[in-house]
Parts: sequence; structure tokens; C-alpha cells
Amino acid sequence: MKCPHCGYQESKVVDSRHSEDGLSIRRRRECLSCQKRFTTYETVESLPIIVVKRDNSRQSFDRNKIMNGMLRACEKRPVSTQDLEKAVNEIEALVQNSLEREITTEFIGEQVMEKLKALDEVAYVRFASVYRQFKDIHSFMQELNKILEEK
Repeated sequence: MKCPHCGYQESKVVDSRHSEDGLSIRRRRECLSCQKRFTTYETVESLPIIVVKRDNSRQSFDRNKIMNGMLRACEKRPVSTQDLEKAVNEIEALVQNSLEREITTEFIGEQVMEKLKALDEVAYVRFASVYRQFKDIHSFMQELNKILEEK
């Protein structure tokens, strides 16, 4: 592993532990040249997933887009970044574990809404209003009424 401080190629592992989600291993390393420490993460290499958008264009799956959308929906809400990271990890695992190599944005959007509904209803409504592209206040109210009926 190349040292990010001096570029030396050799380092030793000082500490290893599993991440909270169990999907990666966190390793603390020490450069054998400059003795500075740095952290690396080891994850399983996965097959590329292609996302099919509403206009039938295709692009590579990007978990950062899911995280950014959820962060925007949760702006100024009492939702921790740790909870969002856990939700994104669960969505990514679901996508990776599916037998499909192509997944639709509709599937991903529904998963995001399910996770947001459990975390924060206001964030859920914010995301749903953009994702479902409500045309008027009536369709928006229908979504709100669904939430109220579930309680």
C-alpha cells in the first residue's frame, strides 16, 4: 500500500477491525519509511451494476448519489449521518445481492423512500415530492394522507 504522505510502497498493518456494517475491514497502517500512520479499507470487489433511468439512459450505480439525495431530504432534520450511511449500505447491499445486473431508478427510489419513512417522515415527504414529481397539491396531499392512515 502506497503511503499517502511520502509515497513509499511498503507499510505494515498496525491494527485491523471489521467495520460496523461488516462489509469492510478497516486497517491502520504505518509507513516503513516515514513512520506516519494512515487508514485503509478493504472491501469485496463487486460486479458493476447499471442503473436504468426513466429516459432509458444507463449509467453505473453510484452510492454517493443515493447518499446526496438522502442528505438533501434530511437537511435541518434530526437524522444522523450514521443512520443515513447505514440506510445507504443496506440499499447498496440489496442492489448488489440481487441477481440483476441492471436496476431501475424506480426500484432504488422506492428503497430510499422506505428507509427515509422509517428514519424521518418529513424527510420522506421531501424526497417523495421530488421523486414522485407531484403535479399539484392534491397528489401531494394524497401522499400525506397515506402516511397519516398508516399511523
